[in-house]
Amino acid sequence: MSAIGVTITSEIRLLEVDSKGEHLDRELLIASKKFAVEHRWTSWWHLFSTLAAIFLCCSIAAFAQPIWLRLAASIIAGLTIVRMFIVYHDYQHNSILRGSKLASFILSVYGHLLLTPPSVWKRSHDHHHKNNSKLFGASIGSFPIMTTTNYAAATPLERFEYRLARNPMIIVAGYFTVFMLGMCVRPLFVDPKRHWDAVLSLVLHIGLVVALTFFFGAMTMVLAFLLPAFIATSAGAYLFYAQHNFPAAKIRRSDQWSYTKAALQSSSFLKMGAVMNWMTGNIGYHHVHHLNAKIPFYRLPEAMAGLEELQDPKCTSLSIKDISDCLSLKLWDPSKDRFVTFREAEAA
Repeated sequence: MSAIGVTITSEIRLLEVDSKGEHLDRELLIASKKFAVEHRWTSWWHLFSTLAAIFLCCSIAAFAQPIWLRLAASIIAGLTIVRMFIVYHDYQHNSILRGSKLASFILSVYGHLLLTPPSVWKRSHDHHHKNNSKLFGASIGSFPIMTTTNYAAATPLERFEYRLARNPMIIVAGYFTVFMLGMCVRPLFVDPKRHWDAVLSLVLHIGLVVALTFFFGAMTMVLAFLLPAFIATSAGAYLFYAQHNFPAAKIRRSDQWSYTKAALQSSSFLKMGAVMNWMTGNIGYHHVHHLNAKIPFYRLPEAMAGLEELQDPKCTSLSIKDISDCLSLKLWDPSKDRFVTFREAEAA
């Protein structure tokens, strides 16, 4: 009887801890709502100033001399396109410019030209927010994660496919792998009726490549469009990867998972300087974004400064060491409660 009594007492305490944790989670979510308010004119400023910066950089890349200036402008254009993607991303979350037909038109054109058709992006990204860091959640909208046990039991073909999906070259070649194939071609095969706009993305994107080549030549097309798109998609693919695949990240079973814990324990704060924070639209404040996706990107630093619970995040950076550390992580080891490399898994 005493053993039963101890067990019941322990279960009651666990329930009390869980109840207290859920209460604190609700309090934090409620506290975050005051930052989830758009400043409408600020949103318009960010949209049009970013468009102007892209247009200026692409114009220099297309027509300026000497060639090193064109190349530099092309690289900067690529990074600025990443910022534009965050504007698009926030619009899809309904955190900025909601209900605006002009914004809908501009950002839909952007999404199609950069191979992120709205129907595919919204479906995959919403799924990601609802299942981020769940151990056995589908890998829709994210990079797949296997446990060491699952990998050991996998067939040679399954292992090959998994290794391929986690290979850094998938990120480097994100233009082809993540965006053209993953965001456009594959959804067309899976559900062509639902994702018909993926055809529009491919047609507009390839059409612009052909038109620029025909009217201005291959070099201008590459420097003014193709290279910036390649840089933007590769950078975007890595940013998305590092936001949830970093040494301190935690992966949990569905019964241990909560939305708030997934934000605070499984979403990184990517340390960057002011220039890169501008280029990436503050997406490095990813733990804040995952806590409340309705907070506009330009208010994420304000939210982090205003909520004490967000001020001790799990961090990574764009240093060579941190990038290498993130890319080396391949499997989730439940016994160690962390990501491990293939070498560590094989040694175990």
